[in-house]
Order: sequence, then C-alpha cells, then structure tokens
Amino acid sequence: MMNQSNPSPNPTWQTLAEFALPSHLDSEQLALLKVTEAVRELHLPAAHLERLKTAVAEATLNAIEHGNRSRPDLPVLIRVQVSQKALRVCVTDQGSGFRAKPAAPDLAGKLSGRQPLRGWGFFLIEKTMDDLRLSGDDAHHTIELFLYLEGGNNDSK
Repeated sequence: MMNQSNPSPNPTWQTLAEFALPSHLDSEQLALLKVTEAVRELHLPAAHLERLKTAVAEATLNAIEHGNRSRPDLPVLIRVQVSQKALRVCVTDQGSGFRAKPAAPDLAGKLSGRQPLRGWGFFLIEKTMDDLRLSGDDAHHTIELFLYLEGGNNDSK
C-alpha cells in the first residue's frame, strides 16, 4: 500500500539510528545489522522484524544499484525513527528525481525464463510494509518505510 500521508497526524519521531553506507552490493547486510540493533529495544514480533529486514535490504539494494549506480563514492543514508504508533526507516540515495512506482513483477514470465529473475525489490517492499512514501529532488531519492507498531496491515500477514 502506498500512501502519501503520515501514519498518524503530526507524529513526534525519535531517531534511533542514522548512518551512511558505501554503495557496495554487500552493504545491505550491514544495513540489516544496524537497523536490527536500532530496533532491538522495541521488541518487535519476529514476523514483523523479518518483514522489516526484507524491506530494508531491498530498499538498500535499490538505492545502491538504481540510485547510486553502484558508485562506492556515493553513500546510502539510512535513518531509523519511532513514534508512538509506527517505526519509520528512511533510505536515501544520491540519485535524482522521483521514480514512478514500478509495475508488479510477472511471476509466470520470471518462472518461465521470459523475464529476468531480478526485479522483485519494490514489490517485496510494498507487500511487507504497512505503508511507504517516495520522494525526491534533483540530488536525492528517498523511500520511507512504515511499520505500524499495533494494528497495521502486517498484523494479519
């Protein structure tokens, strides 16, 4: 679900972690470790944590490959924040402009070999998070991942 509004009106966000990673294809593993450590005290249910890790890994890989074009001199910035009702992870690359939402992958085409196996990232992010927001300008692109702490779509996933 992609929504253009905040998960709650005027939330107060507390920053749990903020860090930069180089645009190397293994940096998503470091992102997972740092985000997992940042949210440890929230005691998220295991299923919620796994969904968060999937979305963070995919968003980080997209930032590295598509936004920063795998240029190690361009960092991926990650900020982890919490409010009373939600957890927010912002992943920012140095790419320019807003990117339109990609089409859902064609499962039959991928399994038959007519399409490359790659291309699941945004689909997985969208399916694992309660909400997300995309923004960008001439110098940056950010995806905000939202996981509601109670009552979100993921309670039933």
